[in-house]
Amino acid sequence: MIPMVAVEIPLVGDVRHKNWAKVVAGVDETKSSGWAYDGEFIAAGGVQDVPVGSIVMVYGEKGSRANPQMEARVFVANDDGTLTHEQTATGRAWARTLRDRVAELLADAAQGSPGGVAWDPGIMKYSDEAIYEEFRRREL
Repeated sequence: MIPMVAVEIPLVGDVRHKNWAKVVAGVDETKSSGWAYDGEFIAAGGVQDVPVGSIVMVYGEKGSRANPQMEARVFVANDDGTLTHEQTATGRAWARTLRDRVAELLADAAQGSPGGVAWDPGIMKYSDEAIYEEFRRREL
């Protein structure tokens, strides 16, 4: 079972216009519109429970109704309740602009890490020497 984490889902754009958020589970690479993204919709602009490591897409519009300015952002949900921003796209081509990166993130998540343990970006704060010494200590 994948653990869940509470994260603050940002509200992109203006609340008076279209906005949504989705936990992306798949990408149809034959499509270049928002219909390319499969997954469960979640509420934007508040705290939501999502699976650790999930890909979260947030979409919003601002400006006038006749000429809306679109923006979409892609995040990864971390086990500490934070979101890591991966990419932003604006304009009418937002879906195609983000498609390849989202597909790449999903592929990385599907591969996982050895032993089924999620990779923690927090390891980046340690030097190569410290990591090597820990591997030697554990005899990995």
